[in-house]
Amino acid sequence: MGLLGEILLLPFAPARGSGWVIKKVLEEAERLYYDPSAVRAELARLEEQLTVGEIDEEEFDRREDELLDRLDTGMRAGYGNGDRTA
Repeated sequence: MGLLGEILLLPFAPARGSGWVIKKVLEEAERLYYDPSAVRAELARLEEQLTVGEIDEEEFDRREDELLDRLDTGMRAGYGNGDRTA
């Protein structure tokens, strides 16, 4: 499009910038949510809750399955292959 296209789209620059920021925030939130080290820490806390009797076996199994699914998704998506994780 070149210069003419940039001039015509100039009024939409704030919306495009906001969209970029929202996309980056979502990417970072997803990276943190699926980070294998964070999921493993949550698994450890869950086991501790079971050990001290804060939750029962059924609740432990349900939440453990959710966390293991999250860990699997994160590993398949490559969140564990970065610089400081997994």
